[in-house]
Amino acid sequence: MKRLMISVSGIRGVVGEGLTPDVITEYSAAFGSYCEGGKIIVGRDSRSTGAMVRYAALAGLVSVGCDVVDLGIAATPTIQLAVEKSDAAGGIAFTASHNPDEWNALKFFSADGLFLDEAQSMRLKEIKDDWLVNWVPWDEIGHVTDYKDAVDDHIKVVLDHPLFDIPAIRKRNFKVAVDAVGGAGCNLIPSLLAELGCEVVKLNCEITGRFPRSPEPLAENITDLGELVRKEHCDLGLALDPDADRLSIVDDQGNPIGEEYTLAIAARLVLASEKGPLVTNVSTTRALDDIALQAGVPIYRSKVGEIYVVRKMQEVGALIGGEGNGGVIFPGIHLGRDSAVGSVMALQTLVKAGKPLSEVMQTFPKYVISKQKISIMDLHPDDILAKLHAHYKEEEHDETDGLKVIRPDGWFQMRASNTEPILRIFAEGKDQAGADALIQEAVKTVEEIMPQAEE
Repeated sequence: MKRLMISVSGIRGVVGEGLTPDVITEYSAAFGSYCEGGKIIVGRDSRSTGAMVRYAALAGLVSVGCDVVDLGIAATPTIQLAVEKSDAAGGIAFTASHNPDEWNALKFFSADGLFLDEAQSMRLKEIKDDWLVNWVPWDEIGHVTDYKDAVDDHIKVVLDHPLFDIPAIRKRNFKVAVDAVGGAGCNLIPSLLAELGCEVVKLNCEITGRFPRSPEPLAENITDLGELVRKEHCDLGLALDPDADRLSIVDDQGNPIGEEYTLAIAARLVLASEKGPLVTNVSTTRALDDIALQAGVPIYRSKVGEIYVVRKMQEVGALIGGEGNGGVIFPGIHLGRDSAVGSVMALQTLVKAGKPLSEVMQTFPKYVISKQKISIMDLHPDDILAKLHAHYKEEEHDETDGLKVIRPDGWFQMRASNTEPILRIFAEGKDQAGADALIQEAVKTVEEIMPQAEE
């Protein structure tokens, strides 16, 4: 049986192997006990195993007295907002985010709509492992009710924010292509764009239970969207992951701008209207440092993972933050990665610039990031990283998350994934050749060190 991935990103695994109905029910009952039997809001992405995961989780939750409000298929940020705006004690999103079809997961939220942090996650695990579950008698079993308006609620909260000039956006009559990868964003983003007066050209916006492309919205996975943008003469294209918390953008020429630059667009827009700290993780592009410098504001970096970024944002009072995977976090709306927020920020940027996105992007600092991942199977990532630290100990480096080696013309980072049994390797240079050279060095070093870690 493959091991579960247990982290601040939730509990995830391959369905039928690491993630089984008994595991789902046990963790859900433990979470319901952690929330002291309070109301829990749930929702799921569109993958074929979602119904099974939902049923198993509901059994665990009602068995400890929780009343459950089910949003159905809903984006992770939609669920987060619903929890935050309600009197719920917590929430669960049944989604493995960017992982392939065979994976599923439970992402847990506290009453404020934020992911559980390390201390909260540890307490949940203690309840589960020590079986401190508060089963209730038959006449105190919880109930499940459905709520169908969560997407509309989400859209209203986004469009009501004063940062956005909604009449000006509507006046532009943008034509936007959307690739929702058949996921939970199939309704959210097209509906949002329709409210903004956009003509929406849909790609992969039908829910079938299977993903029609690799679910991570990386440049190499969204070439069909680029072709659609060119064919239909769209102003831009928007690509999502299955739970619609990440957003990747294609310009009017059909070229992916790179998911790193979703946050760059958002940061420059927000910091042009108000000054305050910017927060991102240690894997995100140096373009954010340049944008912060131009705006005259500080930038802070955290470990990779939404809750780490959010906690740092709370600590420093950040105006904007997020991650270079296309995750925009705007506390003016809520403290969660949100593709709806990122989408409106992209349109607002075009309204302010008055020129095509391809021209707008020429005004941004230019860096190139390469990303690879190496399967580590049953090896412990700490053993590999210890060897890497020893190998690069004489170089300038950052140990905030894994190991980031810093060079004058770029950097590369090696860290254990929170969501898969892999080592993620990022490298950034001033051009593609520089980024590729750095990532090739990193990959070669990891491959040489991995056999040593097995000893």
